[in-house]
Amino acid sequence: MPRKTRTYTDLDFNFSLAANNDVAVKNDENAVKQSIRNLVLTANYERPFHPELGCQVHNLLFENFTPMTEVIVRQTVYDVLVKFEPRIFVINVDVNAQDDLNTLGVTVTFRFTNDPRPVTVTTFLSRVR
Repeated sequence: MPRKTRTYTDLDFNFSLAANNDVAVKNDENAVKQSIRNLVLTANYERPFHPELGCQVHNLLFENFTPMTEVIVRQTVYDVLVKFEPRIFVINVDVNAQDDLNTLGVTVTFRFTNDPRPVTVTTFLSRVR
């Protein structure tokens, strides 16, 4: 008998239409990748009724980027994912500074709790002002 694994489903935040004229959904790997991006890009106190949800990396984008800033960003992203994303086990968080573009590339390597295969998602953080 094949082993049953969980299926993860989430709304597509682009709000595109599915074939049945309903809001499209993302499944499994894409749903979790979207959730990781949202957690990293959400600031604390940004979501109503959940002020604890979010990551403070946007505050660090306006600081001079030093090796210590890289360590702080890496640890902040790791902490928010461990705390708010129970579907994954974080393997590695890599931060790549692009000084010329004033952006940080954050690459998260993780695996699902029910699947040993590693998955990678990259998010770019940039200054808005």
